[in-house]
Amino acid sequence: MVASCATGRHDHHDVYAAQCPCRQVLDLLANKWSALTIGALEDGPQRFGELQRHLQGVSPKVLTQTLRRLEESGFVDRTIYPAVPLHVEYALTDLGRSVAVPLRQLRDWVEHHLDEIQPPLSA
Repeated sequence: MVASCATGRHDHHDVYAAQCPCRQVLDLLANKWSALTIGALEDGPQRFGELQRHLQGVSPKVLTQTLRRLEESGFVDRTIYPAVPLHVEYALTDLGRSVAVPLRQLRDWVEHHLDEIQPPLSA
């Protein structure tokens, strides 16, 4: 069977096809910081500093890049409130909330089965 990927909105997509745009979405969502950012935003809108504190170990540059990619793909909304200084909040869109469900299941699975994974992964 030859893998293919249609370009139309309602046509069949095949994540195994080399040129399918599905791969870009999978790459974005399978990224550690994307999955963790979406999880952190499940609790509601957060400011950049709140997200950075929640996501221990993420650099400001990587968090900024992650938020931009998630916003460009329609998973996250960025709202700017006119204040001094500017108040910016990030929140999941409906699409972001829908992908949060399987990502939460994956995070839960990892936490539950980490001790069974051999050999133990280093931090």
